[in-house]
Amino acid sequence: MKRKRMSSTRPVAPEWSEASPVTMESRAWVVMGVSGCGKSTVGRLLAGALGVDFLEGDQLHSPQNIARMAAGTALTDENRQEWLQTISGALVGAMATGRGLVVSCSALKRSYRDILRQGAPELRFVHLHGDYDLLAQRMAEREGHYMPASLLDSQFAILEIPGPDEHAVTVDVALAPETIVQSILSAVGQSAAAESRLP
Repeated sequence: MKRKRMSSTRPVAPEWSEASPVTMESRAWVVMGVSGCGKSTVGRLLAGALGVDFLEGDQLHSPQNIARMAAGTALTDENRQEWLQTISGALVGAMATGRGLVVSCSALKRSYRDILRQGAPELRFVHLHGDYDLLAQRMAEREGHYMPASLLDSQFAILEIPGPDEHAVTVDVALAPETIVQSILSAVGQSAAAESRLP
């Protein structure tokens, strides 16, 4: 399969959807993207900065799904259904108690993100977006994860970039994780200030 280059190799600033501003009141977040993009690292840092809990979505996969991926078999929509519902339920619980939550979850298709929004209609997405070769290199170098680098092609093949109505921000993964989170928080502050000036 021909490799897809999803962005330039030069880091760029986060791109916020003007149709769906993000504010400091946003307490439900999903850090999304293909495997190897740094969802867990960025998610933990973002949760710490926002003072909310963090949930590693990969840990919620069933043993059957983990075995499929470890064997190099891409998951189907049916395979992912229960996993997405579990994450949605975690978001419901977090919102009900007012704790807030940041979840790492690939959320590759809009239909997957729609399931997650059932648990938190105000859900915001951070899409970690990067060059294929960079992500393949990261996957090849990491240890102790069940997802093989061979599945990266299948993830890029089904990835649907969040639309302008999906409360999403896209950030280049070539940036350092701390810089990504600082950029998100900076953009959040600017958005909140802009909203305060609205009639």
